Amino acid sequence: MDFKNKVVVITGASSGIGEAAAEQFAKRGANLVLVARRKEKLEQVAQKLSKYSTKTLIQVCDVSDKQQVKEMSEKVIETFSKIDILVNNAGFVIYGKVEELSIEDIESQMQTNYFGTINCTKYFLPHFLKQNSGHMVNVASVGGSFGVPGIASYCATKFAMLGFSEGLHHELHGTNVGVTVVSPIMVRTSLFDHPSFKNFTKFATGISLSADSVANAIIKASDSSRLEIVVPSFVRIGIWFKQTFPFLINPIIGNRFRKQLEKRDS
Repeated sequence: MDFKNKVVVITGASSGIGEAAAEQFAKRGANLVLVARRKEKLEQVAQKLSKYSTKTLIQVCDVSDKQQVKEMSEKVIETFSKIDILVNNAGFVIYGKVEELSIEDIESQMQTNYFGTINCTKYFLPHFLKQNSGHMVNVASVGGSFGVPGIASYCATKFAMLGFSEGLHHELHGTNVGVTVVSPIMVRTSLFDHPSFKNFTKFATGISLSADSVANAIIKASDSSRLEIVVPSFVRIGIWFKQTFPFLINPIIGNRFRKQLEKRDS
């Protein structure tokens, strides 16, 4: 795809994957809408992107708030008259057993990670369909295919995102509007700066990704007919084994991540 003068809306654009994706799109000449809750962080990202010949619009918005998303979407269309790519990336995780987390902890993750995607999709989808063009990229996680001890509530949000995206993918058949999920393994970002990860041995296995690696997958996904792109691709084999032989794989996953919880508690 030629991204020059395309309008790309990225949620969770103030850091991590969102920031990295914004730079990748900017390098390719896209006009950007940076969406997040922290204005000062968005301004820093916009300043970083100022070296590229693109237009950048900052939108302070909590995607879990329907009214804020409505106002944000209206501003985008008012400014650019269209949207070409929506990257639903905003999200966070709280580490801990279900018995330890409050209902509010669980609800807040679902409100941002899943309903944030729903809110943005609902307000931009009519414009995509009217244009009969565009693509939605939903940043999920391999945790959308594996229920993992310690992040059960986070996995639930990604299971939901994957199921929603699959259904929408089928509904959009025959249109020029697409939806693709990007599902990475653990990514080295500030996602793990939450206090609940205080005693979590981050990236100890060496199996983790840079934000740039996921950003490159988002670029690929924005012009892909595929439902899901798993990063790195070899992890797709593990997902296939889990879906095909759950009675073998589920105990392995359970034991591996329960040990992580035990280390935290020791």
